[in-house]
Amino acid sequence: MGEYQYYEFLAVDRPLGAEEQAEVRELSTRAEITATGFVNEYEWGDFKGEPRRLMERYYDAHLYLADWGTRHVMLRLPKGLLSSDAVAGFLVDGYVEAWGHGEHVLVELTSEEEEGGDWPEELEGLLETIAGVRAELVAGDLRPLYLAWLAAYGTWERDEGAFDDEHESRCEPPVPAGLGSLTEPQRALAEILRLDTDLLAVAVEASPPLPSAADGDGRWAGLIGSLPEAEKDALLLRVVRDEAARVRLELLNRFQAPSRSGEGPRRTVGGLLDAAAEARAERET
Repeated sequence: MGEYQYYEFLAVDRPLGAEEQAEVRELSTRAEITATGFVNEYEWGDFKGEPRRLMERYYDAHLYLADWGTRHVMLRLPKGLLSSDAVAGFLVDGYVEAWGHGEHVLVELTSEEEEGGDWPEELEGLLETIAGVRAELVAGDLRPLYLAWLAAYGTWERDEGAFDDEHESRCEPPVPAGLGSLTEPQRALAEILRLDTDLLAVAVEASPPLPSAADGDGRWAGLIGSLPEAEKDALLLRVVRDEAARVRLELLNRFQAPSRSGEGPRRTVGGLLDAAAEARAERET
């Protein structure tokens, strides 16, 4: 194809075995492949694999960048830890999509920029950082999904043909708490999805602060201490069997704190974009 493309995959919950790595190797002779990762860059030609299929079978996180402006982030989570109902309100066709496959639910996030746009300053470690939102989602923190929804409609500011006019009246999903104090994985996700800072600032106005995190370790100690001894032994055995990441997700999901969202009226896509444009005009004058 003649343009630059970057593919990266991460296996977070379970490393790939030798046979699985060999299966992935058949798709690329030049890729850097380990038990937990796959990285390949193309300046000519194209990847023979299908990223969605690789995610369904092997990996938990994926990042794709092309210098013509396309960006994809994919995340795979155990189906029982992220409900389809939780994701449904944030879906935007072509930009925020989700589907089930076997024991998992997969989420694909897309950003487009016709002129290509700026390239991320540092790719090393970027996907590992973004993959941190998986644990946040299963712990009940829906800020990553709201950021993806907001970034999707922010595309309209760069591309007038991105959506039909009927989308202007679509109401936003419940606004999660803490949009004004994003985590490092959330900031990395927002940046890779090209979320406009003025649009985020408008969204923050309806986002309540996060509950106090005081005595977080003490809360966790109490919750873990309440588990039956037999169950704790079973969890430790799974950790020894290379399931530590999956065990952590399950515990986060099991003991998640109640989530909070803004209580004001839902704003429309058109209203959010207009408010962001006004804020931008004020800032630039």
